[in-house]
Amino acid sequence: MNPHIYTATSTRILRQLRADHRTVAMILMVPSLLMTLLYFLYQEVPLTPGKPPVFDRIAIAMLGILPFVVMFLITSIAMQRERSSGTLERLLTTPMTKLDLLAGYASAFSIAAVAQAALACAVAFGLLGLTTAGSVTWVVLVAMLGAVLGVAIGLLCSAFARTEFQAVQFMPVVVIPQLFLCGLLVPRDQMPDWLQIASNAMPLSYSVDALAEIANNTTVTTAMLLDLAVVLGFVIVALCAAAATLRRRTP
Repeated sequence: MNPHIYTATSTRILRQLRADHRTVAMILMVPSLLMTLLYFLYQEVPLTPGKPPVFDRIAIAMLGILPFVVMFLITSIAMQRERSSGTLERLLTTPMTKLDLLAGYASAFSIAAVAQAALACAVAFGLLGLTTAGSVTWVVLVAMLGAVLGVAIGLLCSAFARTEFQAVQFMPVVVIPQLFLCGLLVPRDQMPDWLQIASNAMPLSYSVDALAEIANNTTVTTAMLLDLAVVLGFVIVALCAAAATLRRRTP
């Protein structure tokens, strides 16, 4: 990687992103608005004695899921737009390497992901009354890492798509199975063995597990740190795989 090329790439993408007000609004506002909708959805659900409110249980998991989904969708489409416009092919004829390009994209969109996750957590804890046993800071950190995970996997999937429509088609293949198997709908230890194995291979499961650890424990646990390490490992592997599979020429 060339530090100057990497910095210039990140700066260019941030400028483009800042000029696209609709995309900025979607990145920042969609998770917060969906969390608010979730709050009103469960507002009238009766409390079960001895158990936390349903909103608290669902919302803590959604803080890891929503940033992941939104950033996956936006990143994969934005990268494919660069390809279809010919910008990507022109950039790769310069001394810029594929890793420079992807690292620049990852950094720029990760900055947006951090702002998105921080705002979603501020709304959930500050306005909607979400409570956890653990520190809110750790929740924000996991939410940010989940959003960065969405960026990394979005970049990887965009390397295999030829059009923006194909990039969107990766969502039911890559994202929805993770939503089903991450433990949101059914606890992972209650799934059939073969589904537990599939769930263990999906990074979103570890984000949700880490948030569950924070929700139920007042101190940092070893299990939570291991979950975060696994998610970070998936981010690094996805970026490296994206660099290895990115085509220099547009088909």
